[in-house]
Amino acid sequence: MSYQNYVIAAYAVFAIVLGWDYVATRLQIRRELANARRRAARQADRSTPKSPDELTR
Repeated sequence: MSYQNYVIAAYAVFAIVLGWDYVATRLQIRRELANARRRAARQADRSTPKSPDELTR
């Protein structure tokens, strides 16, 4: 009895999960960086006055 197919399948599953973990982490980092950039742009836009006669709070 040979366990070759079991070992090949186990390594294949391991490689797939490892690859997915890498890809998912990269996608999450990209998404969080985009959110941070948008937040910084909103805050910068909020801090610049629109016109000299605009009332401030």
